[in-house]
Amino acid sequence: MPTNVHEFTWPDRVVVGTIGVPGARTFYLQVRAGTQIVSIALEKQQSALLAERIDEILDQLITLEGNPFSIPTSTPIELVDNDQLEPVQEQFRTGAMSLGWDPTTVQVVIEAYPITDVDAHDDRDENIETLDEEDVDVPEMLLVRMPVGTARAFAKRTREIVGAGRRACSLCGYPVDADGHICTLPEV
Repeated sequence: MPTNVHEFTWPDRVVVGTIGVPGARTFYLQVRAGTQIVSIALEKQQSALLAERIDEILDQLITLEGNPFSIPTSTPIELVDNDQLEPVQEQFRTGAMSLGWDPTTVQVVIEAYPITDVDAHDDRDENIETLDEEDVDVPEMLLVRMPVGTARAFAKRTREIVGAGRRACSLCGYPVDADGHICTLPEV
């Protein structure tokens, strides 16, 4: 069965956003080109790590002699996108992701794959065999290529979205829910 690739080479919009209240938010990576929109669910940690790694790639490229790819050191103001997500129809929940750099097009490349049975099994269970890659059927994937300015704006927005969750307890560091918090201080 061939993989259905949702490919966006020069997207009009690529953002991470959420639906729900802090503590019960669902994170989405949403990409649009013209009328084609794809939304995939992510974990908060996947979103944070994606933003961190994009900035790391761009920061490393800046250090190349002469900055040959014209990587911006900060987010270009004209690329800031603070709008809400467009209507979400979840394509899949993300399992594995990869991040790369294409010097021929000067774009950051994101690949996202749905959670598979292999992702969902417990590695500690000795009765479960590890499957070869050839045994895993990946029916679809998301492939996004974004220019460097868009990537900077994407990372900035994603960090802001991740950071807009529940505030941390000043005593124990755990998140404080809207309906209260029982602080569990570590024993001294």
